[in-house]
Amino acid sequence: MSVKAFLGFIATLRGFHGAEKRTRLEQVVARLELFAVLNAPLDALCIGWKRKVAIAQAILHGPALLLLDEPTEGLAPDQKHTFRALIHALTQEMTVIIASRHCDELSELCTRALVMAGGRLVADTPLSDLQRDSRHFQAVTLTADTPLDLLALAVLPGVAGIEEHRHAPGTVTVLAMPGRTIYPHINMLIASRRWKINAMHLEPGRLNDVVHHLSEEASL
Repeated sequence: MSVKAFLGFIATLRGFHGAEKRTRLEQVVARLELFAVLNAPLDALCIGWKRKVAIAQAILHGPALLLLDEPTEGLAPDQKHTFRALIHALTQEMTVIIASRHCDELSELCTRALVMAGGRLVADTPLSDLQRDSRHFQAVTLTADTPLDLLALAVLPGVAGIEEHRHAPGTVTVLAMPGRTIYPHINMLIASRRWKINAMHLEPGRLNDVVHHLSEEASL
């Protein structure tokens, strides 16, 4: 089937006919920007287009709830950015539940976390609360071309420890003690030592680590 025929088939199954069917189809085609592939066979589409068609048929009838299973799996980085923007827009119109094993990718999209492990619900909490449980909450990750003075970083006020990235030479993560803010101290150290830093960012908390820990506890 072509994309156009498939969406028309789904619209019919949803009970739409005549002018209402045409309007619904025009809306989802425009919303998902499917004009370029309307006459293409479904099995000839790349994964990005297939994902767009899947979402188009799912929202054609204007549902109150949309369940997405790994919506960005297998997509290129630029495609993931596009899909995140689309999903964020959909949350303004309906409740969106995303099932995913890649929790950190959801931090920019979701406001609440439901963690399943061992066949039961082990956490139901605002996403921000789950992030605060991460040992990387308020940590600072630095990247430089030359080795950094780790001792100088380690003795700064509020620093709990330092992690070196084995697979990313020149990158270190400075951990913060609970309730402490270390970013300003690190910034001052960099300025006083005149270190050349390629990248520096404040960690919001790594959800994957927290979810993994909750899952392990549930299996005990």
